[in-house]
Amino acid sequence: MSISITLVAQLIAFVLMIWLVNKYLWAPLSALMEARRKKIADGLSASERGKHELKLAQERSTELLREAKDKANDIIAQANSRSNQILEEARNNAKTEAERIVAQANAEIDREVNRAKEELRAQVADVAATGAERILKREVTDKDHESAISDLIARI
Repeated sequence: MSISITLVAQLIAFVLMIWLVNKYLWAPLSALMEARRKKIADGLSASERGKHELKLAQERSTELLREAKDKANDIIAQANSRSNQILEEARNNAKTEAERIVAQANAEIDREVNRAKEELRAQVADVAATGAERILKREVTDKDHESAISDLIARI
């Protein structure tokens, strides 16, 4: 019987050991493994979310870059348009100013011509009066007449 009691004692010890291992070792180990599995699954899902967010961020940055380029091109086009407008205004202003200066110069020339004509008229009148005075003071001969005309021509 000693084999039977030993066998029963071993069986009880074995069941007790299984119960102790299950209670103090297997359950905490299973919980630890489950927590580790969950942590790994969460990490993988976070990784997938990160990849998806990275893809969205890259698409958004590409879109923002395209918008920035479009806006820069619009600004450049507006600047070119404004510079052309400013150049055209400057040309028009310069043309108007040149026309004004030419008109002033023409007016000045006309005034100078009129003044010269008036001076010439005054001189001609003086010469004519002087010539008439000489003629009236003495009798005119052909020689005197030619001399007076030469003198008048020289003065003019």
